[in-house]
Amino acid sequence: MIEDKNIVWHESEVTAQDREKITGQKGQVIWFTGLSGSGKSTITVELEKRFIADGRLCYRLDGDNIRHGLNADLGFSDDDREENIRRVAEVAALFKDAGLITLVSFISPAAKMRSFARQKAGKGRFVEVYVKASLETCIKRDPKGLYKKAKKGEIKDFTGISSAYEEPENPEIIIDTDKMSVQEAVREIQLLIANY
Repeated sequence: MIEDKNIVWHESEVTAQDREKITGQKGQVIWFTGLSGSGKSTITVELEKRFIADGRLCYRLDGDNIRHGLNADLGFSDDDREENIRRVAEVAALFKDAGLITLVSFISPAAKMRSFARQKAGKGRFVEVYVKASLETCIKRDPKGLYKKAKKGEIKDFTGISSAYEEPENPEIIIDTDKMSVQEAVREIQLLIANY
């Protein structure tokens, strides 16, 4: 990151708490991590619908969607993946300050990336959801055909095949999609958020 002494942070006279009075909810970052095909996007799409139906302001930041715009200039090297998560963590923290419930659905394979995102969101404002599924299940699902391409060597540095995934050590919740339906997963997460 480039440091420039001519760039100065401008404080607002409106606080996150002022915004939360308007939204009637606590701004939060709910960070979904797991292998490709584990069910992150499927769960967050359903959860976003539920939150909106309940009158809660919510926005979903999905890994593939973000790479179409904000992060279109990034590849999949370790440095690019780190920058991908850094940018998304910054955006999620801004959304949280706006009083939104922000659902972030990214593989985010490295623990240090997820730790950075937690720190950016702030204490009591970050929930890590580990969407767990066996590699075999993810390969069977393979909704985008990515595992097949990775196994043929057509995709380099693919998480779970040729690139490591560091399982979360202390997530707030583990959703095992080998055993849980989407509806059950959404219910579990809603219960957790209601008490958070």
